[in-house]
Amino acid sequence: MTEDEQDRERQSNLFGHADRVVQDAIPKEPELRPIQSPVWTDNKALLIMHYLHYFVLLTKHGTYIDGFAGPQSQCETDSWAAKLVLASEPRWIRHFHLCDQNRTQITRLTELKNSQPSRDSKGRKLNRKIHIYHGDFNSKVDEILGGDTITEKEATFCLLDQRPFECHWQSIEKLAAYKKSGNKIEMFYFLANGWLERALAAQKDTAVLARWWGRDDWTQLRLMSRDERRDALVGRLKREMHYSSVKAWPIFERENGGAIMYYMIHATDHPEAPKFMSRAYRRAVLPLEPIEQLNLDLFKESDETQKQS
Repeated sequence: MTEDEQDRERQSNLFGHADRVVQDAIPKEPELRPIQSPVWTDNKALLIMHYLHYFVLLTKHGTYIDGFAGPQSQCETDSWAAKLVLASEPRWIRHFHLCDQNRTQITRLTELKNSQPSRDSKGRKLNRKIHIYHGDFNSKVDEILGGDTITEKEATFCLLDQRPFECHWQSIEKLAAYKKSGNKIEMFYFLANGWLERALAAQKDTAVLARWWGRDDWTQLRLMSRDERRDALVGRLKREMHYSSVKAWPIFERENGGAIMYYMIHATDHPEAPKFMSRAYRRAVLPLEPIEQLNLDLFKESDETQKQS
């Protein structure tokens, strides 16, 4: 057997026999409209904001966790996810947990917290708590989950907009396993598709890669194509974390397409969440709809999807 054939065989065995045995038990993904208009990097925060808008209309409350909450660029304002989510109406998310290990980013998060209004756009008093954590999210996740804000019934969403290899697999396991009943903590996990192979090749500290992937077979990732790495991560979230739906949404380089720079991987247990995400993706750069129109449109969309499936 040649070396290339050996590599392909090792890659085919990446998930092992046990994963293949349970594959038939994985829940079927809901039918959604095909992607027609790409979302590009400058608008990924708008996509997050749109989805959280729908999320809170469904749940009427919620907790928001942002593991890497500072703006990706020092000059970012309009494309800062934490800022957009805090400003989104209706302001029904009650608890925010914003974490970053950079001191400058903590300063910006503190300024953002202090700038929040005490009342919403209709003059109603806001009852919100914004917690800021200075440190590595992988070290702070136990503190975040150990508080009294994330109950079994509290709808909870976590954004993991990491730079390559920042988020340890163990942190994902803790988030997914935290709730013992009802829907698990919902997640957006960003996979840096556009430069991941270069980052894998450049990373000399193999312990960093082992913590990120959470298994010893991380070396197989260097042999995979970009699509295969995406599918490997999606598969693990679905098989190991037991989410009902895990979908990878592409974030393109520019408005008219180009290379896929990220995949926003959405993991959820709520049966309506994939439809909300599909709508958020299509409308990421459009104004938010009135609530009455949203309810009507989602009903129509659900009916059309059932007819197509």
